[in-house]
Amino acid sequence: MRFEIIFYDEPDGTEPAREFIDSLDVKMQAKLLREIVFLGENGPELREPYSKAIGDSIFELRAKVGSDISRVLYFFFVGRKIILTNGFIKKSAKTPRGEKEKAIKYRAEYLSRKGT
Repeated sequence: MRFEIIFYDEPDGTEPAREFIDSLDVKMQAKLLREIVFLGENGPELREPYSKAIGDSIFELRAKVGSDISRVLYFFFVGRKIILTNGFIKKSAKTPRGEKEKAIKYRAEYLSRKGT
């Protein structure tokens, strides 16, 4: 059974994950969109190398083209929904704390808006 993929939207209507994906070059965009389809088909069953839990109910979706590495952070929501929060180009071994903190903040805001 498929999962619904939803882009988190800020109060002003911007969608950080969508804007990140739109900013990528065509090859990386295609790779990431394919990974999002895999995520929708597999949900929490999708594991490394495609997806990894990074703590605080936040997961990262991983895409690599050549030496370029992109990540989109997401969380699960009731009703078989996956909320894509934000994305970044990975430049170091660890996920930047600021990116994870943003995803945690977006998740908390989404839960308060939509209920648990």
